[in-house]
Amino acid sequence: MVIGIIGENCSGKSTLAEKIKGIIDAEVVSGKDYLRMAKSESEAAALFKSKLSDAVEGDHVIYVISEPDQVKLLPEGAVKVLVTADLNTIKERFKVRMHGNLSAPVEKMLEKKHGMFDGGEYDYRFDGVSGDAAELGAAIKERL
Repeated sequence: MVIGIIGENCSGKSTLAEKIKGIIDAEVVSGKDYLRMAKSESEAAALFKSKLSDAVEGDHVIYVISEPDQVKLLPEGAVKVLVTADLNTIKERFKVRMHGNLSAPVEKMLEKKHGMFDGGEYDYRFDGVSGDAAELGAAIKERL
């Protein structure tokens, strides 16, 4: 099974991915980690797409996505999970990631990107602030 965990920076995607990984024994790939698969970006993307296509019926792969162009790498049959968080939570989490300093340009970037995935079609929607990861993990495991 391929599971796309999709959402903005600091919405709770990686935390959710790690919890689901423990429930279904899956490999987690984040963002552009797949670029390590080959020297050229196009070759790496092709290899990664092939790996994900094979995983639809084989090993479990969780792909953590924070950019819209990465969604198109998901194969048909992938389970899509949208992870959301309110803008203030995202800013606070990002501020911690930046060692307490959220610059004005970064804050504006977060504001501009907020809600960028809201219009897509998803199998599950998960609240990255108060959602129950164990419950979602159980639901996904049941789909296996």
